[in-house]
Amino acid sequence: MPEESNLSESQANDNSATEESIVEKMTLQIGNSSFTVTLESNAAVEALVDMMREAPVVIQMSDYSGFEKVGSLGTSLPTSNSQTTTKPGDIVLYNGNQIVIFYGSNSWSYTRLGKIDDLSGWEDALGSSDVTVTFSLG
Repeated sequence: MPEESNLSESQANDNSATEESIVEKMTLQIGNSSFTVTLESNAAVEALVDMMREAPVVIQMSDYSGFEKVGSLGTSLPTSNSQTTTKPGDIVLYNGNQIVIFYGSNSWSYTRLGKIDDLSGWEDALGSSDVTVTFSLG
């Protein structure tokens, strides 16, 4: 009997090791400022993570309406849009191919991608003009 329970424990450990390979964080770099992002769990994030495994994703982002930066991803990701009221630090997908990062708030239909963990220096890093943002793993 004890051997069977050991086998079950071993199988359980194998399963937990597989689950741990899911990426839950990414790094967002703007100039010399770096921010950790906690990712959502959806198909858009999985597709974005696959892109970042190949190479960091670099996006030119422009200011829009004094509350967000928006830039084209250059490809479309799967969407699961829902009506959302964003907060500073939210990162969303708009129209399947635009990444939007917020320093203000807006209500619209978006696919959530993630949220900045610590907003210290966030607005200063974004500034008031166009920025180059690099999304990467680790």
